[in-house]
Amino acid sequence: MSNINKWLNEDENDIFLGSPKSKFFDITKLANSEIVENEIDKIIEKYAIMELLLSKEHKDDFDINKMLKQYILENLDEVEQMKKGLYIEFTGDIVSRLDS
Repeated sequence: MSNINKWLNEDENDIFLGSPKSKFFDITKLANSEIVENEIDKIIEKYAIMELLLSKEHKDDFDINKMLKQYILENLDEVEQMKKGLYIEFTGDIVSRLDS
């Protein structure tokens, strides 16, 4: 297993490391609230854009929540890995702005 896979699959209860999700929330609690709000706004904006793009590809009666639930059921491992990667990315975005 590569070092990246070991890191992404670490035990979230490990008191020295923690999961990408736990570290993200640790950082959001400790960082400047203006920076955190700005970064969360970027996440929401990105989500809104993706939802709009996906909705344009379907009919008016398209239920995005139903599609997302079905996708999660069929691709849970892949979704979990992507979430971990995004938590790491978003944590890095916040941390990189702390010194500025």
